Amino acid sequence: MSPRTILQVSFRCIGLSLAFPKKRISFLQSLTTGQSVFRTFRMDRKKEPEESQDTSSAGADSAPTAVPVEDTNPSSSTESGQTSSTEPGLLPGETVVREGKAAILFPSANEVFYNPVQEFNRDLTCAVITEFAREQLAQRGVRILVPGERDRVVVRLSEEKNGTEHQEASEQPEKEQQHEEEGGKKEYITASVGERCEQGLRVLEGLAASGLRSVRFALEVPGLKSITANDYSAKAAALIARNAQHNNVSHILQASQRDASMVMYEARGKKERYDVIDLDPYGSPSPFLDAAVQAVSEGGLLCITCTDMAVMAGNSGETCYSKYGSMSIKSKYCHEMALRIILHSLDQRAAVYQRYIEPLLSVSVDFYIRVFVRVKTGQAVVKNSASKHALLYNCVGCGAFHLQRMGKKMSQGKHMKYSAATGPPVGPNCEHCRQRHQLGGPIWAEPIHDITFVQKVLGAVSGNPTRFRTSKRIEGVLSMVTEELRDVPLYYVLDHLSSTVHCNTPPMLQFSRSALLHAGYRVSLSHACKNAVKTNAPAGVLWDLIRCWEKSNPVKRERLSETSPAHRILSAEPTLQACFEIREDANPQSRKRHLTRFQENPQANWGPKARAKAGGGISSELEDKRKQFQGKRKKPITDSSQLKSLPCKKLRKGTCTYGDKCCYSHELKQETNEEKMD
Repeated sequence: MSPRTILQVSFRCIGLSLAFPKKRISFLQSLTTGQSVFRTFRMDRKKEPEESQDTSSAGADSAPTAVPVEDTNPSSSTESGQTSSTEPGLLPGETVVREGKAAILFPSANEVFYNPVQEFNRDLTCAVITEFAREQLAQRGVRILVPGERDRVVVRLSEEKNGTEHQEASEQPEKEQQHEEEGGKKEYITASVGERCEQGLRVLEGLAASGLRSVRFALEVPGLKSITANDYSAKAAALIARNAQHNNVSHILQASQRDASMVMYEARGKKERYDVIDLDPYGSPSPFLDAAVQAVSEGGLLCITCTDMAVMAGNSGETCYSKYGSMSIKSKYCHEMALRIILHSLDQRAAVYQRYIEPLLSVSVDFYIRVFVRVKTGQAVVKNSASKHALLYNCVGCGAFHLQRMGKKMSQGKHMKYSAATGPPVGPNCEHCRQRHQLGGPIWAEPIHDITFVQKVLGAVSGNPTRFRTSKRIEGVLSMVTEELRDVPLYYVLDHLSSTVHCNTPPMLQFSRSALLHAGYRVSLSHACKNAVKTNAPAGVLWDLIRCWEKSNPVKRERLSETSPAHRILSAEPTLQACFEIREDANPQSRKRHLTRFQENPQANWGPKARAKAGGGISSELEDKRKQFQGKRKKPITDSSQLKSLPCKKLRKGTCTYGDKCCYSHELKQETNEEKMD
């Protein structure tokens, strides 16, 4: 047997595998173990029969666990759920993290980045790529086989007048059945998970870290030809190689230690492009977007994660403009605006190379956003780019917003004429509260989801619930996505509408659903915010509904300032008489079925983790910063002397009359005076 071949013999209860290296001797030398080429993997005969069966459901249902490796005796074995030291490449003190079907080796220190909270992100990505591969490979005569998947289920959340429940069409239309019967006579190639498919997809993970995501692709996504897991860190690249061997996917997964941008720039040729590119950086993906839109194949899939939400949500608008070419503003719809900012940036960079994007799925989850877009080429379609983007006018007083398209197009027979848009759509001041406007954007103003594709992913996940550990949450989020109004950008928040006029918050079904439906407008919720009101009704209609609600729930208008937005909004009489009677079709199907839509925090300190660094560990400054304001509202002040450490708020406004007798600190004022004297 030549050293370039791989021989694997597997049994159901007893696994014996002899693995030979695959033409990468220098690659094996980079591993930190330095062991011999030949390795023997043993499974204990005394293991339970359940372990020897297909692990497609067991791995998905089990939570990510970290198992310390203590025993270094090669002849020892452990119980189910633990890791034996006979597995290849283990070092003392390392742990094994299990997620899905993957078992990943991790150093005890923080030398390679890993965040367990993003398991939902990885599960959703596996589901999306699976459906993308199903569509792409069907054109090449390849059928994919997903473990645990039965007949295809098309999920449609319909809201009929009689309020019927969730409908599942498990049978395909007659035309599709006839097509399958005709196609059944032809020869098809089947692709299974863990197998290399010569007609399959080429996948690139540009910033792989430990390689967990790539290993899961190899073990859970069928129809893949190759996976390139790249990372600039030498320790990360070595860990990726070991994890590929540890999970027996070296025949599909290749590790790479290079700059991610250079890897993609060198793959710009039509024959070298990747079918799927996944970028999940620590922070902003902006340095890699230009290369990514060039390196993805025609009709290929681009998966982008952004975790710099402070920048994209309006805290640093100037930084957002420098990275994404769009000005972010602080608003209640900041999470959907962040999605539209990254889509704007992707389409703008793709247009430079006569390419354009088609968003398949865009979600705002936890502390990050995730977009899945298809990239295509077409000079005629690129001309529509200006009309797909819009500037945003946001009132700083009442929160009313208006969109101004960057361009417009008009049909003239067989030809299309493009011209600059006219505007602005608002006056110098807001027509409702007479406050000024903020200018944000440009942002993507077209739909951010492909409902047909989302329904396919939803049908696959709901039909195979044991495939992923986060299947319930995926089903809940995607169900809300299918219910969203596709042609209505951004949303209002019910809490903010009521707090603007200082009145009680009306019930969601009574106000945002029933009242707007009675008024003849369309309305939906949003997956990005729990109390979102996404509607095609203008802001004036919403304020009319608030005025009608305030009459039955009056506020003390004598306490309102004449220049406040609340006083100016309530001073006008409503031109629309609202009907708050609850309609039968007001409650959306995802809410009726009690799906997991907005879950609680998964664990303590569940947000973004510290950046991986050489030597591992987390800096003490970061720990101190995290603990500085933790639990500040749960620790009441029992001693009045503690108030001296807090600044006096009235002093800032110039209304404090206590002077030195004030129980709060006036040091801020003294320091300010000294600075002025200097």
